[in-house]
Amino acid sequence: MTTPESPTLRALIDDRYAQLTAACRAAGVAVQDDAGVAERIRRTLLASDFAFEVWRSQPQLLGPAGLERLRSPADAASRAEALRLPEDEPQTLALLRRFRRAEALRLVFRDVNGLDDLPATLSDTSVLYEVLLEQALAWCERQLAARYGHPRGADGSAQRLVVVGFGKLGGSELNFSSDIDLVLAYPQSGQSDGARSLDNSEYFVRLVRQLVRLLNEPTLDGICARVDLRLRPFGSAGRLALPFAAMEQYYQSEGRDWERYAWIKARPVAGDRAAGKQLQELLRPFVYRKYLDYTAFAGLREMKALIDAEVARKDLADNLKLGPGGIREIEFIVQLTQLIRGGREPSLRVRGLLPALTACEARGHIPAARARALREAYVCLRRAENRVQMLRDAQTHDIPEDALSRERIARGLDHPDWPALEAELARHRAVVSEEFAAVLMPQGGRAASVPVADTALWQAACAGTIEAAELEASGFVPGDAVADALLKLPQAANVRAMSPGSRERLDRLMPQVLIAARQTAAPVACLLRLCQLVQSVARRSSYLALLEEQPAARRRLARLFADRAFLAERVIAQPLLLDDVLDPRIDQLPFKRADISAEITRVLGTLDEREAEAELERINEFKASVAFRLGLAFNDGRADAVSTARRLAALAESVVVAVTALAERELAVQHGRLPGEGSGFAVLGYGSLGGEELGFASDLDLVFVYDSRRAAAMSDGARPLEGSRWYQRLAQRVMNWLTVLTRAGRLYEVDTRLRPDGSKGLLVSSFDAFAAYQRGRAWTWEHQALLRARAVAGDPALHGELAALRREILGAPRERTAVLAEVSSMRRRWRAERDRSDDARFDLKQGQGGLLDIEFALQGLVLATAARHPALLEVTGNAGLIEACREAGLLDAAQADAFTRVHAELLQRALTCTLDLRSRIDARDAALASLAAAVHEVTVALGFDFYG
Repeated sequence: MTTPESPTLRALIDDRYAQLTAACRAAGVAVQDDAGVAERIRRTLLASDFAFEVWRSQPQLLGPAGLERLRSPADAASRAEALRLPEDEPQTLALLRRFRRAEALRLVFRDVNGLDDLPATLSDTSVLYEVLLEQALAWCERQLAARYGHPRGADGSAQRLVVVGFGKLGGSELNFSSDIDLVLAYPQSGQSDGARSLDNSEYFVRLVRQLVRLLNEPTLDGICARVDLRLRPFGSAGRLALPFAAMEQYYQSEGRDWERYAWIKARPVAGDRAAGKQLQELLRPFVYRKYLDYTAFAGLREMKALIDAEVARKDLADNLKLGPGGIREIEFIVQLTQLIRGGREPSLRVRGLLPALTACEARGHIPAARARALREAYVCLRRAENRVQMLRDAQTHDIPEDALSRERIARGLDHPDWPALEAELARHRAVVSEEFAAVLMPQGGRAASVPVADTALWQAACAGTIEAAELEASGFVPGDAVADALLKLPQAANVRAMSPGSRERLDRLMPQVLIAARQTAAPVACLLRLCQLVQSVARRSSYLALLEEQPAARRRLARLFADRAFLAERVIAQPLLLDDVLDPRIDQLPFKRADISAEITRVLGTLDEREAEAELERINEFKASVAFRLGLAFNDGRADAVSTARRLAALAESVVVAVTALAERELAVQHGRLPGEGSGFAVLGYGSLGGEELGFASDLDLVFVYDSRRAAAMSDGARPLEGSRWYQRLAQRVMNWLTVLTRAGRLYEVDTRLRPDGSKGLLVSSFDAFAAYQRGRAWTWEHQALLRARAVAGDPALHGELAALRREILGAPRERTAVLAEVSSMRRRWRAERDRSDDARFDLKQGQGGLLDIEFALQGLVLATAARHPALLEVTGNAGLIEACREAGLLDAAQADAFTRVHAELLQRALTCTLDLRSRIDARDAALASLAAAVHEVTVALGFDFYG
């Protein structure tokens, strides 16, 4: 510090240092007087009256052993063995309090001298109180057991108290002078086994009272810990300790939203910690809901309102914890994210504020800049709060009003004076206030005013009196269908069955829905779809809360429902996708194949139980979410058609990999595994999947192949199967799980007709049979199909063998004229059978000059020349093949550019048709005619006759 302290502060420190020196001389304690020790003692005296009082009353703590303790980085747990409590209660009370004072002195000394950072100080404080709790509880248990024996469950099992720490103790971030919030429980009802038996309910109540007295009772040495039990079920009116069954019953039937917030940080801190973890697992569904839970906003507002009332009543505006922009608001921002998403993302179930903030940032739920601002504010405010409490060991969160105390706190925190610290605190609090306001009440959210006319429209719909003319006057033309939908909505069975609270939310939401729909380009279509959505989620208050609380999501959803019928249908069928409409990470999608694969692995890793049905449901949800996000990105213009089709294929590949792995695992449980490395099973993707050009509603063309060498081998399970049957079962299971309808929808439609001998052949072929068919019996069109084939799941070793076989088959020399003639003949036949074009409309895929003309031309070129240009066989996608044919000299620059341009434009139109729920047939226009003509010109120049 460059600014010297005030004369008053200098005199205070000099006087107190002199008093300590005199106290040490009187007690015969040799004080080290080297400059380093003296400076650290003086800095501690600057920051803490508590430290001065402890040293003055116990000067031996300034002796060599005391200084060694102060310098030690090890927390109180390392010295717990020295805390041997005697049977005598007064001596026990004294020892606990003196241990606490000596350890607290160490915390002050290391904090103010910069030997520990804030997380270490808070963690070590928490450990100190865990040690005190554990030691005190063990003493109380011995005392009670001597009189009444040990408590037993109904089954005779030993029972111990579970001490659950809440708040900052639970989060391992305890303040220096904080109280400790505890909830006490025990596993089972029963009675003790002593000569004077007690019912467990009475036994544990007595134990808790004894424990609280041991820690909380004032003596000449002060108190050991301020214990607060008001967070227990039913609060101050509830029993001091409850069995687990009663705890579960309470939270299921009586639990309040604020209690969910409280349980986020809860953890066992003493007693039977293993049983405590069981209790946490029992109550996890109460804290973290299975689906995204936007009802958490209501609990947050309720708590914030209570806090604001207390702040106003007690004039706590400058309170570092509760005042505007204070510590509690930072905690609320993070905990809200945890409650909304923690049920689906276990990585967010973190107790401490800073680790939880880091987890939210890592998953992208709190942007990096916002997380950094909150982290800096939290560290600043918590350091100041801790120093305020260290000053006099007082449980306070208010900066003292006298100038000397303020100077001491400021200088202890390395600020030259109080105004400098005050300015920094004010800056951080302003940032927190702004962030909290944005989270709690987004503009246009729940508190937004609604035009009277829209409220009246919804009230008329509920009363059954709304008419089409009213809606047309309001902007919904024609109004007949909308009037019918609005009249039916309040009468729907699931709307009539809504709870009063949910119905109130619906009544607040619907006028906002009318506004959002009216502001789109297609108000009627949008509102009709929004009514369908509201009806489908009427019993799911969390989704209604999302639409009510998040105006940005509501507006985006309305635009989407007006623009894209396909995506709207997906949301109506799977309301979980509403989160994707809102997600702030929408611009950072897992687009690359490796990213999507890593994400599905992470998602499946978050399942609490690895059970096939749950895993399949989560795969379904993942697929729907990523496909929907890709649809949004394409719709918004953030991704072009070629990259979108490639990413949809990557998604499908990741899903097939996950389902195949799941099927292998489940089959192995039932029948064991076959001998050899790997599974010996491969899934080949053909068509749009193999060619990495999948649409939003495409099915998957799959072929299954297995290792011929294992056909006769037997699996090693309790119910062994011969290899060929094992692989047949595996393929059937993969097929079934890809196509079965679950609560989360169906993954894909699957077509296996491209396998050897088509629908007449076996579902899964041995490698030898597959190779023999491709070498001897496959038609040219089947080799065309093989050009787009690639391994997408299964055994990598078998993938390598299949790739080598594919290169052999497709790389065989062929006569160009014959190949072009066969490909042309097949193309003409397909057009005759499948082209849906007419004078007014053009079939984007099958039409003359459409996508399949490009695809067939590329396949003909590759089949005719692969023997001379084997690099062509490394590419399966049309966009990549165009470039590969250019590099090989099979297409000149103008031809390649024409194919690339037309392919991209027709694919763009085709994907747009799907999003509009239209078949891939577009109205003919000059642009389409030009595109088709360009393809016609290139194919004729290459020697193809696609048109007869």
